[in-house]
Amino acid sequence: MLFNFNAPEVFRIAVEIEKNGKTFYEKAQGLLEDIGVKKLFEELARDEVEHGKEFSAMLAQLPPETASPAVWDPDNSLDQYIKMMADQHVFVSGESLDANLAKVKGLRDALQLAIEFEKDSVIFFLSMQDATDDKKAQELISLLVKEEQEHLRRLSLELRRMGN
Repeated sequence: MLFNFNAPEVFRIAVEIEKNGKTFYEKAQGLLEDIGVKKLFEELARDEVEHGKEFSAMLAQLPPETASPAVWDPDNSLDQYIKMMADQHVFVSGESLDANLAKVKGLRDALQLAIEFEKDSVIFFLSMQDATDDKKAQELISLLVKEEQEHLRRLSLELRRMGN
C-alpha cells in the first residue's frame, strides 16, 4: 500500500469528492434537454450536498485518537494533498471537468459519464477503506460506498430506460 490515511483524512477527501460531484451534476444539467434526466441530475447534486454534510458529521463522530497523522507532514501541506487526491480521482473539477463535459454530445453521453464517475467514487472509497486501519472508520466508509452505489443504481436504471 502506498498511502495510509487516518480516518479523518479519508472523510475530508470524501467531503471534497462530494463538492466536486455537486459541481459536475450542476454543470451537466445545463447540457441536457431531457426533463427527467435533468431532474435526476438536480436530485443527485442535492444528494452530493447532503452526503457532504453527512460525511462531515461522521468526521465529527470519530474518536480523537483516529486523528493521529498517518503520514509525515512537515510543511502542513496535507490539505492541499487531500484536495489533489479528490480532484485527481473522482469528479475532476476545473478545466478537466469542463473538458469531460465538452465531450458530452447527448443524453447517453451525460449518463455514461456520470456512471463512470460514480463507479470511480465506489472504487476510490473502497481503496480508502482498505487504507484505513480503524474498524469504526471502515464501517463509516462502508456507508459512503453504499451512498455512491445508490447513485450508480439510479443512473444505470435511467440509461436502461433509454434502451441501452
